[in-house]
Amino acid sequence: MAMKTYRPTTPSRRWMTNLDSSDITAKASVRSLLVKLPATAGRNSYGRITSRHKEAGAKKLYRIIDFKRNKFGIEGTVATVEYDPYRNCRICLVKYTDGDRRYILQPKGLTVGDKVIADEAGLDIKTGNAMKLKSIPVGTIVHNIELNPGNGGIMARSAGAYAQIMGREGKYVSLRLPSGEMRYVLGECMATVGVIGNEDIANEVVGKAGRNRHRGIRPQTRGAAMNPVDHPHGGGEGKTGSSGHPVSPWGTPAKGYKTRKKKASDKLIISKRKK
Repeated sequence: MAMKTYRPTTPSRRWMTNLDSSDITAKASVRSLLVKLPATAGRNSYGRITSRHKEAGAKKLYRIIDFKRNKFGIEGTVATVEYDPYRNCRICLVKYTDGDRRYILQPKGLTVGDKVIADEAGLDIKTGNAMKLKSIPVGTIVHNIELNPGNGGIMARSAGAYAQIMGREGKYVSLRLPSGEMRYVLGECMATVGVIGNEDIANEVVGKAGRNRHRGIRPQTRGAAMNPVDHPHGGGEGKTGSSGHPVSPWGTPAKGYKTRKKKASDKLIISKRKK
């Protein structure tokens, strides 16, 4: 997929790039798969900001994605490739032979007219097919991986992401995740063959603040520009460096401090992403 550039009619246009949308074949048309989500703008039920630097952004509808891929044994045909405002990859509308229609994440190379199918076992290792991890050969590239059987895929779902099956041990399958982490996942979990497409999104240059505002991202003020009452880095006459290590507004170290809490599933991690 090519990147689209612009003539430098303004300073912000000079470096702005965007993805070429020639791969999109249709707009969203299945009303039953579109939902209006409330725009919280980072506020809780009391109206207080709990997640900073967020706003409503441009109006958009959420596409209901079939992350579970539990329509077993029924072949589907890719009808359209569509844009999804809530994620950085494309989505496909799949029409099944029984008349049902569902959205799935578009793997790289899957186009209109291709056939996809999901089942527990016995399928061809073909891009877009979904099956249980225990039925997929070692070395295969997969995405949209479940962590708990039947709960739907939650790993390797963003543009260009994938995991690789490295081996089997009993009821578990070992995976190398996009972060580099190696972990065990139950073989009963579903996964889809292939790499998520639209990987060129990483090369996109926003170019101007207005595009981020449309995405619901508000500006972020430096702590050093604040008063001491607002941030530990604030205060001082003129420009001053922070005394000690950089921290968040609430005092948590900003670089290298581990904030991950211990979980029961940590025992399934073979090697962490950071040595």
